[in-house]
Amino acid sequence: MSTLTSTAVTAPPVTAGRGRPPLDDWSPEDPDFWRTTGAPIARRNLWVSIFAEHVGFSVWSLWSVTVLFLGPEYGIDPAGKFLLTAVPAALGAVLRLPYTLAVARFGGRRWTIISAMLLLVPTVPMTVLLAPGVSYSTLMVLACLTGVGGGNFASSMANINLFYPSRLKGRALGLNAGGGNLGVPAVQLVGLAVLATAGAAYPRLVPAVYLPLIVLAALAAARWLDTVPGARNEPGALREAARDPHTWIMSLLYIGTFGSFIGFGFAFGQVLQLQFAERFPTPVDAAWLTFLGPLVGSLVRPLGGHLADRLGGARVSFWNFVAMAVGAATVLCAARGHSFGLYLAGFLALFVFSGVGNGSTYKMIPAIFRARAADLVSTGRRDPEAAARWARRMTGALIGIAGAVGASGGVLVNVAFRQSFLGSGTADAAYLAFIGWYALCFAVTWIVYRRPGSNRLPGV
Repeated sequence: MSTLTSTAVTAPPVTAGRGRPPLDDWSPEDPDFWRTTGAPIARRNLWVSIFAEHVGFSVWSLWSVTVLFLGPEYGIDPAGKFLLTAVPAALGAVLRLPYTLAVARFGGRRWTIISAMLLLVPTVPMTVLLAPGVSYSTLMVLACLTGVGGGNFASSMANINLFYPSRLKGRALGLNAGGGNLGVPAVQLVGLAVLATAGAAYPRLVPAVYLPLIVLAALAAARWLDTVPGARNEPGALREAARDPHTWIMSLLYIGTFGSFIGFGFAFGQVLQLQFAERFPTPVDAAWLTFLGPLVGSLVRPLGGHLADRLGGARVSFWNFVAMAVGAATVLCAARGHSFGLYLAGFLALFVFSGVGNGSTYKMIPAIFRARAADLVSTGRRDPEAAARWARRMTGALIGIAGAVGASGGVLVNVAFRQSFLGSGTADAAYLAFIGWYALCFAVTWIVYRRPGSNRLPGV
């Protein structure tokens, strides 16, 4: 097991494929190289990566809108629909680690082409098979296959991380992540357009829209992406990170932030229809609002990173989890009182704070290892260069693990809604579970990273 790193070296030429000259040297930390050569290449790769990742996120989120088309003629109850939105999140979470490692194994350009073309695996059969009479087991397989889009985020982030110097990684990765996250509201807007024009009888039109976009993403990667020389998977880094308690603490926190974002994004449309059936009698009525939450959650993600830069990641994350608990409590009270305005406000707040938390928790990870590296140096256990190398190694490994574990939160959210509606016919039990999880997250953040004492890590 390993993690992805890059070195500023002159390497043997990397075969970039027909149409792209190879990058024989890549030294982004060298100011002269960055100014004259590196910056334009990195920007080109960033924008192509954003587009390819955006399409991947949209495919991953296809079933968040597809379930709105599945009327009585499909014979699927609400519990069955929540399973259809849970299985893509599950496969997406599982694929994040191997997709991260694939960048060094195959090269960033080549793997982006491959991962884009893999999006055709779910979308082509969905375009052909989505119609009344299709079996539920077939729908489950199709839904699961869309999880391949969830892996694209991990490989895209790992690849773009190689192109930028340390001082600019935060902004570049924030743009890459935010552009990808916008794929969730984008596919829901596509679904709304299909519902408003062709009607609920044509769910296959939604994946059909993405077929040319998938091909375009693969062609853009082939034409404009590069492969950074010297990238490698460091043996043992993931295994070492898996033994570190901070890995699992941060994974728990990331379930609360990114897991909430992707889980609510998949489930929001269904929950609206079930909680306020009289207000949303048709799928198009719910689709008008479904995209709003993921949209605001995607747009505010960079704000979380910015606030963490200024105020500290642990401080922002702590208060953010408090706000998420309040938001979930607001949704619970609104659902019990059947107040739609308050319900919508509470749910949008959950999306906003999940987006802010995505940024702040990601900022905590390198800060944790910087603080621990400084302690190793001050106590004479490692020299500064070795400590810095260890911190970078562990940061990359923890980000990979936390990204995979955090995505599993999307499964937990949809399963919580399913079991709550099965048990009581309402989502109250799910909201109580969310409040409890956010309370656990802000308690853990306080105890481990905010509580005054000699063990507190400075700068986190």
